[in-house]
Amino acid sequence: MIRIENISKSNSHRILFIEASAALNRGEKIGLVGPNGAGKTTLFRMITGQEAPDEGQVSVEKNVSIGYFSQDVGEMAGRSAVTEVMDGVGPVSTVAAELRELEAAMVDPDRLDEMDAIIERYGEVQARYEELDGYGLESRAREVLAGLSFSQEMMDGDVGKLSGGWKMRVALARILLMRPDVMLLDEPSNHLDLESLIWLEQFLKGYDGALLMTSHDREFMNRIVTKIIEIDAGSLTTFSGDYGFYEQQRAQNEKQQQAQFERQQAMLAKEIKFIERFKARASHAAQVQSRVKKLDKIERVEPPRRRQTVMFEFQPAPRSGEDVVNLRNVDKAYGSRSIYSDFSFLIRRRERWCVMGVNGAGKSTLLKLVAGAANPDRGSVTIGASVKVGYFAQHAMDLLDGDLTVFEWLETEFPRAGQGPLRTLAGCFGFSGDDVEKKCRVLSGGEKARLVMAAMLFDPPNFLILDEPTNHLDLDTKEMLIKALSDYEGTMLFVSHDRHFLGALSNRVLELNGDDVHQYPGGYSEYVAQSGHEAPGLHP
Repeated sequence: MIRIENISKSNSHRILFIEASAALNRGEKIGLVGPNGAGKTTLFRMITGQEAPDEGQVSVEKNVSIGYFSQDVGEMAGRSAVTEVMDGVGPVSTVAAELRELEAAMVDPDRLDEMDAIIERYGEVQARYEELDGYGLESRAREVLAGLSFSQEMMDGDVGKLSGGWKMRVALARILLMRPDVMLLDEPSNHLDLESLIWLEQFLKGYDGALLMTSHDREFMNRIVTKIIEIDAGSLTTFSGDYGFYEQQRAQNEKQQQAQFERQQAMLAKEIKFIERFKARASHAAQVQSRVKKLDKIERVEPPRRRQTVMFEFQPAPRSGEDVVNLRNVDKAYGSRSIYSDFSFLIRRRERWCVMGVNGAGKSTLLKLVAGAANPDRGSVTIGASVKVGYFAQHAMDLLDGDLTVFEWLETEFPRAGQGPLRTLAGCFGFSGDDVEKKCRVLSGGEKARLVMAAMLFDPPNFLILDEPTNHLDLDTKEMLIKALSDYEGTMLFVSHDRHFLGALSNRVLELNGDDVHQYPGGYSEYVAQSGHEAPGLHP
């Protein structure tokens, strides 16, 4: 359906692709992977014709429809979410718009003299709308929006009043409703809660078109894709299998290449030693000449390219008391809406609690109460002896001073620390070389998250409170964070919609479901086994 043939592409003096080739065939579900800046979004834009390769070609079969979801959703305002979603579905949306105009005209007293013509036209348009299954389309649009966690009120309200994350869901719903022959999805799992993520997973599994997508959620990717296309150093390499298989295969390929490289290096060293030893002897001249020619002809094996990965290094945290935080008979409401009523909860040393709950259940509110960022209306929140809190909140990234560079911001946070320790810290969190001179305002979401985390962990707390810490992190960085937190000896309370993160790090689960609160003694995997569902909003 889509063929990428020998493409080369440069972007602002940076080479993205060199004679790269790949294909997307009918019905295939492919994950597109590669380090940040490798060219994933550029590849999508070339497939949709928004950009052209410098050399080679990207060809799409005739009459193949493509739906492209990108992180740049554009302006949305003045219409309901349902209307906005239906608007992307082709001819039916144009007919629906005319139908609405004619309905308005029929009740307009200034157009009474045109009424016969309006009614006649309304009949024609309505027949066409029915022919295109317009009425069925609205119910399907509502079904998709409900799957992405929209309430009826949000579906019918002005889309312009929604946050950026919810507008992203509207843009995604538009592509899903369209059901094109090919879906190109650039990070569809961003901004989704766990219930929406699992719904989307099921939707895409049942979708019979071709799919090419990027995602920073390995579990999501593993459950959907059957092939991986990797962008690395300008080339496109295709692997059969899911993301887990790709990781194993890549590691195996690197190991084999390293072994080949080392064998060749040993052979070359031996040959060079022979040449050096006998080059001055006339009796060995022919042999020396023969070996020199042989060396000239040998195709050199390159060592495997090492991906730059971030290494999170935790200093040992001081030991806290056994009772880390105790909530007693807590009430908390926002206006007339009660979040907690007579809620009690104890966290003990080295427990790692993940908090589960549908949107609005009070997950972030609990973290704020524990961190001291919000106060209970009634009851008490008591932090235990020798407990030092580190709190990673989503809004913390908005507090970075955009005019300061990465290094300047770290210096203002830790004025007594020397340049050496701060540069080491920055390097551990992926800011090496000139990266420390970047202004905070130009940092990506992932870079901001890493910088805030670096500051939080410079002087390590023994109690970490993390609200969606992996939201903006790529797969490699997320993996490094999981490895580091696995070795962390303190206590944790966290919210995440990443099932791999939840499964790897939790040893306790708190499920919030209105007045119904459940505590599970095992981690996320045990919670799924005991409860029979992967998220509180989804029941078996």
